[in-house]
Amino acid sequence: PPTQVMDELARSAISRNTSPDVPFSQSINPYRGCEHGCIYCYARPTHSYLNLSPGLDFETKIIAKRNIAELLRAELARPTHSPQAIGLGTVTDAYQPVERELRLTREVLEVLHEARHPLAIITKSSGVERDLDLLAPMAAQRLASVYVTITTLDPALARTLEPRAAA
Repeated sequence: PPTQVMDELARSAISRNTSPDVPFSQSINPYRGCEHGCIYCYARPTHSYLNLSPGLDFETKIIAKRNIAELLRAELARPTHSPQAIGLGTVTDAYQPVERELRLTREVLEVLHEARHPLAIITKSSGVERDLDLLAPMAAQRLASVYVTITTLDPALARTLEPRAAA
């Protein structure tokens, strides 16, 4: 099925957690849902909070937080903001295919780069290479790290587990 992108005006850019088993306390997700369609994704149930199906809707109805960069800039400028590493794309892949057009992740990275704010990215997409011009200088200053997930080297199994993650 084709991907449908719906816009959302988010109320905040940074999400916070206090879970002792998660190694970060702040995260940013430019999108809700993920086009990769990984059958094992732990974030699928989040779509039910939007009255959407965690099944097929999770990968076909993507919510784009169009105002995320502006919100992030304002949140980083608050005197109460604590500059701890922010996880980028923790419940959705920040480099899923729709990012090629919308560039929301790129906008977030530009803000973090300008602010010299630490971040960590987890992705399964080679799309992250597009942003090496921002990530490499940040990494040289120990402000950025990128983790690439590889589920399997078996193409048939990958197609079963991640049916829309071809790109």
